[in-house]
Amino acid sequence: MSLAAVSTEEEKVVAVEEESPSPAAEIHLPADIDWQMLDKSRFFFLGAALFSGVSAALYPVVVLKTRQQICRPHLPCFKTAASIVRHEGFLGFYRGFGTSITGTIPARALYMTALEITKSAVGTFAVRSGVPEPAAATVANAAAGLSAAVAAQLVWTPVDVISQRLMVPDHRYRGGIDAFGKIVRSDGVRGLYRGFGMSILTYAPSNAVWWATYSVTQRLIWGCVGCHRHFCTEGSDGALRPDAKAVVAVQGASAAVAGGMAAVVTMPMDTIKTRMQVMDGGDGAEGRVLSIGRTLKSLLREGGWAACYRGLGPRWASTALSATMMITTYEFLKRMSTKRIEGLG
Repeated sequence: MSLAAVSTEEEKVVAVEEESPSPAAEIHLPADIDWQMLDKSRFFFLGAALFSGVSAALYPVVVLKTRQQICRPHLPCFKTAASIVRHEGFLGFYRGFGTSITGTIPARALYMTALEITKSAVGTFAVRSGVPEPAAATVANAAAGLSAAVAAQLVWTPVDVISQRLMVPDHRYRGGIDAFGKIVRSDGVRGLYRGFGMSILTYAPSNAVWWATYSVTQRLIWGCVGCHRHFCTEGSDGALRPDAKAVVAVQGASAAVAGGMAAVVTMPMDTIKTRMQVMDGGDGAEGRVLSIGRTLKSLLREGGWAACYRGLGPRWASTALSATMMITTYEFLKRMSTKRIEGLG
């Protein structure tokens, strides 16, 4: 099963040369599960539960990354983590989690809907237009990632602004509702969408790069490991199919590569976005007129271009780890939510 694949066939067939002089064996990769095949109510209900668990597991790394991006003077990753434990205890790694998880559910729903609808529509159109299937899959995944990111940011940006304020103890908010009220009173509704443009510039290309890289990496890995019969099981019809462990391993490895690539490419934009969102609108005139240009100049004064990559270690680890967890969870979710199971394994 592959999120990257866009095909109308029940199974993809890969011809593989065997070591023996017998004819080439055919390896049948599991079919992609598209939007029309999903039970939507089960998809969204299970998705909310599964992704809430994944978000809870990854949240401490997000807090660590945020602290590193905004702290002055800059502290190394391990010293920042030690400082959080020493002054706030382990619960310090979950500051703002309640607000974040509340917003994650509708944001994920928008993301998954836009992702699947766009991927299905663009992939089908590309294939019917005569575009080769591998290229069609890559284009469809890139377009789907782009549209999903834009849709999700409509909900996620206000949640991100509030939760990131709560991650920083200096702001002394009493909770998500208190932060919401103070931001609106200080900056109006615009304050909830501070950094929205930068979020789009960060996450839209990041998602496009992620999904396109995921698509290409999967094909490269299958091209390498597909030649080895011990990764496959033989069905009653004599066809070779990758076993479940091989499928999950390939998906996870592809997701990690894609996540790491996206993290490195978009790190400066993410640092600027975080600074813009966390800067309190009441901290003087400069805070009120904060812009991308001012934020970038401030970072360059603090540490040159290296300052734009503060928190790269936690973000790279978080993105690669979350990508692996998210994609394996997502593929499992789609499989659990299919209206028909036969022919997909």
